[in-house]
Amino acid sequence: MLQEAEQLLASLSRAEKAHLLQVLVRDIGDAFPGIESTPDVVGGSARIVRTRIPIWILVRARQRGVSEADLLHSYPTLRAEDLTNAWAYARSHVDEIESEIIANESA
Repeated sequence: MLQEAEQLLASLSRAEKAHLLQVLVRDIGDAFPGIESTPDVVGGSARIVRTRIPIWILVRARQRGVSEADLLHSYPTLRAEDLTNAWAYARSHVDEIESEIIANESA
């Protein structure tokens, strides 16, 4: 079966491969190391493990022009790899992050 999948993959366009990758990432579920969601922590929002820092807060700060260096300084428990994981998660969960930003800023 894997051999058949490899042959099919070779016949796909770049766009089709990108779409397939998105589907696989959603299916795997734990494709974002260092990111977790727990219902009773920060309202269940995706957050950096070991912290209560939601991804949407980091994304919103970045949208407002806050640099990664400033984020790392402002949140001493954050590591550079945490930001890399946060950005990857945000790229794959755009609607979720945007709705959390809207919900929290209108509260």
